[in-house]
Amino acid sequence: MAEFRLTKLFREFFESEKTSGLILVFCTAASILIANSALGEGWLHFWHTHLNLSFGVAHLDYSVEHWVNDGLMAIFFLLVGLEIEREIYIGELADFRNALLPILAAAGGMLIPAAFHFAFNHGSPEQAGFGIPMATDIAFALGVLSLLGNKVPASVKIFLTALAIIDDLGAILVIAIFYTKGLALAWLGGAAAILLLLLVFNKLKVNKLVFYILPGILLWYCMLRSGIHATLSGVLLAFVIPFRKPGAGSAKSGDSANDHTKDAHNPSYHLQHFLHKPVAFGILPLFAMANTGILFLAGWPKGLLSENSLGILLGLVLGKPIGILLCCWTAIRAGWCRMPEGMNWSLLLGTGLLAGIGFTMSIFITNLAFSDASQIQSSKIAILVASLVASGLGFACLSRASRTQ
Repeated sequence: MAEFRLTKLFREFFESEKTSGLILVFCTAASILIANSALGEGWLHFWHTHLNLSFGVAHLDYSVEHWVNDGLMAIFFLLVGLEIEREIYIGELADFRNALLPILAAAGGMLIPAAFHFAFNHGSPEQAGFGIPMATDIAFALGVLSLLGNKVPASVKIFLTALAIIDDLGAILVIAIFYTKGLALAWLGGAAAILLLLLVFNKLKVNKLVFYILPGILLWYCMLRSGIHATLSGVLLAFVIPFRKPGAGSAKSGDSANDHTKDAHNPSYHLQHFLHKPVAFGILPLFAMANTGILFLAGWPKGLLSENSLGILLGLVLGKPIGILLCCWTAIRAGWCRMPEGMNWSLLLGTGLLAGIGFTMSIFITNLAFSDASQIQSSKIAILVASLVASGLGFACLSRASRTQ
């Protein structure tokens, strides 16, 4: 059996994400415990405290929670964009035949959960939450997968990572299309002009990151004022930062793609490498603490039986694996794709179950979909319960499948 060779960058990514997943679990548990303790009122008040910052003519007055969700999370989306860019150039998405199966799996894993939620909530105000069960949390999913160590084949790790990255791209498109409220065309035009300038820099082979980061901050501000969610500026910025394919920079002929990514002509690689730890150990834990101050009031389990909560629960726990398996079975049966080496249907089922861990993106979309505090609270509880169930089922299924294999 041919051995899968994991590039150094992928190993670094996997190690960072799995550790981040464990930290996210700890921060989430701590935030929930504090919110439901005697310190809860002060804890929740802190996240709602407003910070007024001025930069010349720009005046920004937002709560700490808003700064985390609209400001720091733009950096998280920048990293996601850089990861997608890397996968397209030198990763699993570089070869269309290899990329097709995780692409189709991700599509099924988004559409079927959305259909579950829509079926329960069609025609109600909660219908806006259809995007909540569509997302997969890379950090949590890889964190759970890492607990199995080397018992699972490398192909499972690669497939889950590719699927989750494509899933993130789908979630980004859903946010841009369905959760944008009102457009300020002047600010949108300013953002477009900045992007055009950065594209020119890219074509002129400008490789110094400062020429992208400083305009990128202005791009974030224009997006914030335009009505399109400001975090999408991170993704747009990622795609204009150059990722030089092997042979496009100064690397000598015959150098490996991995060696090439280290040279000075690949700013995308350097920025991605730099951002991994700040995002994994700083931004995502802050996001978890800012957004999981959930009060478990008396009778909260009954809330899980509401149409919105059932749509989220069943969408993540059942819709995800059903959509992934259905699309993979169709693609393999039709001869469009082949099963990755070392994988079988049991391992694919376990991978699909782990993809039901929503968390970061699901909570993020919840904040965009609803404005009512009680809807947001009940949705977050459903996300947490679904992610816990999906992680337990996925771990058990992969553990059993790896033993039988």
